[in-house]
Amino acid sequence: MTSSSSSTAGGYDVPWVEKYRPSKVSDIVGNEDAVSRLQVIALDGNMPNLILSGPPGTGKTTSILALAHELLGPVYKEAVLELNASDDRGIDVVRNKIKMFAQKKVTLPPGRHKIIILDEADSMTSGAQQALRRTMEIYSNSTRFALACNTSSKIIEPIQSRCALVRFSRLSDQEILGRLMVVVDAEQVPYVPEGLEAIIFTADGDMRQALNNLQATYSGFRFVNQENVFKVCDQPHPLHVKNMVRNVLEGKFDDACFALKQLYDLGYSPTDIITTLFRIIKNYDMAEYLKLEFMKETGFAHMRICDGVGSYLQLCGLLAKFSRVCETAKAT
Repeated sequence: MTSSSSSTAGGYDVPWVEKYRPSKVSDIVGNEDAVSRLQVIALDGNMPNLILSGPPGTGKTTSILALAHELLGPVYKEAVLELNASDDRGIDVVRNKIKMFAQKKVTLPPGRHKIIILDEADSMTSGAQQALRRTMEIYSNSTRFALACNTSSKIIEPIQSRCALVRFSRLSDQEILGRLMVVVDAEQVPYVPEGLEAIIFTADGDMRQALNNLQATYSGFRFVNQENVFKVCDQPHPLHVKNMVRNVLEGKFDDACFALKQLYDLGYSPTDIITTLFRIIKNYDMAEYLKLEFMKETGFAHMRICDGVGSYLQLCGLLAKFSRVCETAKAT
């Protein structure tokens, strides 16, 4: 009993995201195409310059780190330079730090190169990116670059043409569940299936978010169920939003507005409310043409909210448009 409790006590000293971070490319969950390409590079040893692009929490940084470990083994520490968006990465850093590292002599296994990892590369200034492309060319025989970013279009064209592009997409619910089960078993987390379902819903294809939510729920409540997850993640409860949509479809507009007012008064941001609403509508069992109209109106409302018009009135207007769509459908 003591040993298991001590292991769990140590479990949340280290974030589970770090504790269970895969160290081999083959252990990375999801994105089979991207991972298989990286596995070929790991076996072959000839790494090109890479751009890894995709949403947060899908395994870009983990993939680069695992690939670097597999390629360089014991000389990893001397032969890898990792710079994050939180570090200063203006033009001076490219001219000094990156250039000095590229010039540094390191004894490497045959056919291997030093690796410079630039995380969140899309937040680099245009000047720094221009300076970087020259550095990439000059030191191409000894150094390779790996750039991780959320949107590859923010990387300037000349750098894109010098790199192989590897795209990552959001993970499926099954893939996230598989990984969650491994962590739940290892950490002996008490849970109910609905709790894990809630974690997968809040994560929305982001593995980092899923593991952080699991750890936060466990350390806060010691039990993973639906209610605890939504308390910790502080997202609008999907059932509450689902009832709101059902009231609109049944013609109970006042009830729907009352439910929305409750959510709004709890302090949820309009962006959170509308994101959850969109996901509920997408999976709701309703007539196809209604679903299409609802999604169209939700999209327009989301656009206005992103422009800064996130009032209660805006959200009520959206429900009114839903109701009008339903009325028109009944009339025809």
